[in-house]
Amino acid sequence: MRILVYMKQILDPDVPARDFRIDRDRKEAERGGANLVPNIFCENALETALQLRDATAGSVTAVSFGTEESEEVLRKALAMTADEAALVTRPDGPAPDALTVARVLAAATRKLGEFDVLMVGRESGDWGVGQTGGLVAEELGLPMVALVDRAESDDGDLNLRRQTEYGFDLVRASCPVVVTITNCEGNVPRIPKTRDVMKSYRKELTIWSLEELGVTPEDGTAEVVELSMPSKDITCTFVVGDSLDEKVDAFARKIADVMSGSG
Repeated sequence: MRILVYMKQILDPDVPARDFRIDRDRKEAERGGANLVPNIFCENALETALQLRDATAGSVTAVSFGTEESEEVLRKALAMTADEAALVTRPDGPAPDALTVARVLAAATRKLGEFDVLMVGRESGDWGVGQTGGLVAEELGLPMVALVDRAESDDGDLNLRRQTEYGFDLVRASCPVVVTITNCEGNVPRIPKTRDVMKSYRKELTIWSLEELGVTPEDGTAEVVELSMPSKDITCTFVVGDSLDEKVDAFARKIADVMSGSG
């Protein structure tokens, strides 16, 4: 079973709030001193793919669309024992919209050949749009099953468990199919072994430009018009009094005024 996993590199979502800044000109978060890390749901998708591969004696190919720095997310995928990896590079600049990403990934998929399963994280940890899986499926003319946390092969088909608001749905899907992966206790990303990390940097990556795929950023349909951080004014009032009792009384009166709307 040939499995393709789409990977994305994002700004570390654990960056302290005090260090988070917005670049108003580029309309995106500033890099600052934060690390770039693999999107966690993409890692869940990769772990699910690796488990499915091991059960079917298949192969896993990881694909990413990003700047040259995105090579690191693919090296991580190879260290987790993905078989092959391909990078579609884009110029440094504002992140493309979801439709452009989907068209690029679909073009890369066609160039790589036929796959039985295409997996992608349910959403990214930066923009959280959650549209890539559906748009890739539309571009490739394939069915899609969303919010899957478990996948098992069954006589060439897939038995999928998908999370819902009320529990789980069990879905049997014919291949090829696009699957968006969410997290669960069964697809926590494995920690790469030191030997596999070293081997990952000796493996050759397939690298394409947008021109080689025939897709340009102008193909998108969405534009970020404004991006800013919410601001909130905070005021502080000190209560005074010559004794503790006077301070407590003043504090109680202040609370009563605020509750009544007059303070």
